[in-house]
Amino acid sequence: MLNKDCNELVSEYLNWLREQITVSEVNGACEITTPFLDRHNDFLLIYVKKEGDKFVLTDAGYILADLQMSGLDLTPKRQTLLQTILRGFGVEQHGSELRVRAAKKDFPQQKHSLLQAMLAVNDLFMVAQSRVEAFFLEDVEQYLRLNKIRFISKVNLIGKTGYSHHFDFAIPRSDAAPERLIKAINRSSRDNITASIFSWDDTRASREEDSQAYIFLNDQEKAISSDSLTALESYKITPILWTKRDEKVELLRA
Repeated sequence: MLNKDCNELVSEYLNWLREQITVSEVNGACEITTPFLDRHNDFLLIYVKKEGDKFVLTDAGYILADLQMSGLDLTPKRQTLLQTILRGFGVEQHGSELRVRAAKKDFPQQKHSLLQAMLAVNDLFMVAQSRVEAFFLEDVEQYLRLNKIRFISKVNLIGKTGYSHHFDFAIPRSDAAPERLIKAINRSSRDNITASIFSWDDTRASREEDSQAYIFLNDQEKAISSDSLTALESYKITPILWTKRDEKVELLRA
């Protein structure tokens, strides 16, 4: 594909985002309806209030309340993991709410970070407690360690749009292989796949030309659709099915 074609695809994606976002006033706050879906296929909402010269953006406690109502017990280990995820996006937990504070100039980035955190937390805890012994992100990290694959965890990179994008792991360049950026997706929904494609497509323009992207996909409970795999591969992202992860060890170890 030509660079022009890639830029047109990104522009079309951004235009789609603008068209899908709606705004209304609720109890003195601005309610932003985003086009991204939670695990119930409901649109994710963000609420904005002004405090002095700053804005407070919050999910109003929806994400954590929904998970707890579904039977999730926030054990100390899971609470620690939750905080690790939130710090990766620069998001704070305030009681049951996920929050960020923003000045007008960085409002778009902070809104983007909060939305990414909401999706990540919703995705991470999308597990059946009785059937899963560890969270998928932990499993991927353990896989890297056991196979002696060197990595940096929780990497944030600036893309060509100026947005910061979060990658779960990065493998630095070696004499034998280029830089590799890695995401782990527990639930391969259309939104998660689309968001990951956008993160990579926006980021790779600011990285070295031969940088590569990999995404671990949890296919233990549900097969990954061919459409998802095709979409990733069309953007030069290498999908790694968790059930076939051992086939990719040498690619990542180099």
